[in-house]
Amino acid sequence: MTVAIRTLDDLLTPPETANSPLATQEYYVNMGPQHPIAHGSLRLVLRLDGETVREAIPVPGFVHRGIEKIAEHQNYRQIVHLTDRMDYLSALMNNWAVARTVEKAAGIESNARIETIRTIMAELQRLQSHVLWWGVLGMDLGAFTPFLYGFREREVIGEIFEETIGARLTMNYIQPGGLMFDIPAGFDRKVRKVIDYVRPVVEEYDTLLSGNVILQERLRNIGIMDGEKALALGCTGPVLRASGIPYDLRKIEPYGMYDQVDFDVVVGTVGDCWDRYYVRIEEMRQSLRILEQLIDGIPEGPTMTMKIAARIKPPEGTYYGQLETARGVLGVFLVSDGKSDVPYRVHFRSPNFNNLWAVTALAPGWRIADIIAIQSSLDLVIPDIDR
Repeated sequence: MTVAIRTLDDLLTPPETANSPLATQEYYVNMGPQHPIAHGSLRLVLRLDGETVREAIPVPGFVHRGIEKIAEHQNYRQIVHLTDRMDYLSALMNNWAVARTVEKAAGIESNARIETIRTIMAELQRLQSHVLWWGVLGMDLGAFTPFLYGFREREVIGEIFEETIGARLTMNYIQPGGLMFDIPAGFDRKVRKVIDYVRPVVEEYDTLLSGNVILQERLRNIGIMDGEKALALGCTGPVLRASGIPYDLRKIEPYGMYDQVDFDVVVGTVGDCWDRYYVRIEEMRQSLRILEQLIDGIPEGPTMTMKIAARIKPPEGTYYGQLETARGVLGVFLVSDGKSDVPYRVHFRSPNFNNLWAVTALAPGWRIADIIAIQSSLDLVIPDIDR
C-alpha cells in the first residue's frame, strides 16, 4: 500500500494543461491571513473555478506562541493563566479544564460552593461568548447594528467579571483547589439582573436578525455537514450539535453542578449554517435557565480547599480531563514524573483546531461569498487553533 503525500506547494501548482479545450481555468486566492472574516490571522487558500470554491486549504500557525512548551516550564498552578490566552472568549472554562485535570491527578478535593460558583461563571461566559458571536456574524454578513448590540450585552456581563476577578478578557480565576477570590457582596443580585435583562434581549435578537430574509438566504441550506462527517472531523460543541449529534459533556459526563440543574441539549436537523446559528441562539436561553436555577442557592463554605502556595506534585502517570467550552470540548493531557511540581508534558486538545477543518468539507461547491457565512458559523477563535 502506498500513500500519496501532497504538500501545500503541490496543491498550489496548477496543472500544465487543461483536461479539455472547454475546461475552465482554476486559480488560487488567499483569503487571509489579514482578512476581516479571519477574526485574527488565519490563512485560507481557496482553489476557485470562477467564483465557485473547489477546495479550501486552511493554513494556521500565524499566532503560534508555544503555549504547550511554555507550560512544561511552569508549575501546575502557573499553567492555568496560559489557557486564557487560547480561546480568550472561554477563558474561565479553559481555566476550569486545567484545574479539574490537576485536581483529578493530584487528588485535590473541591466543595459545593466552589463548584457552584465555577458553573455560574462558566455559563455567564458562555452567554457572553454567544452574544458576541451573534453580533460578529451579523457584521460579517453586512449588518453592523448586531455588532453594536452584541457588545452592549457583553459589557453588562463583563462588569460582573471585572468586579469579581479584576479582568474582563484574559481571566485567571479558577485554580486547582478552588478560586482565586470569593464572589463579592451583591453578586447574586447582579447576576439576577443580567438574567432579567438578557432574556428579552435574546428575543430581540430574533426580531432584529433571525427573521431577516437576507440572513435566511445567506444561511439556510448553505454549508451542509451531516453528523457522520462532523464526527469524522472531530468537531465538537455547537458545530457538532448543529449536525444532529446531541453530544454535550455537561450532560454526558456532568461536572460542576450540571447534574443538579435542568437544561436541554440543543441540536440541529440539517447541519447547515442556519442550524449552527440557531443552536447558539437556543444555547443562550439554556444558559439563562442554568443560571436561574443556581444563583439563589449558592452554598456556604471556603473557596479554596488547599493553601494557595502549596506545591502540587501528582503521582507519576498520564492524566486527561475535558470540559465543554463555548466552542466545544477542550481536552487537557498531562504527564507527571511524580517528582516535580512542573509537568513533564502538556497537550491541549482545543475545540477550535478540530472545528477549523470542517471548512474543508463545507466549502467545496459554494461561492466565495458563502465562505464568509460558513466560516462565521464555525465561530473560530484563532489563537486557540495555533496555541
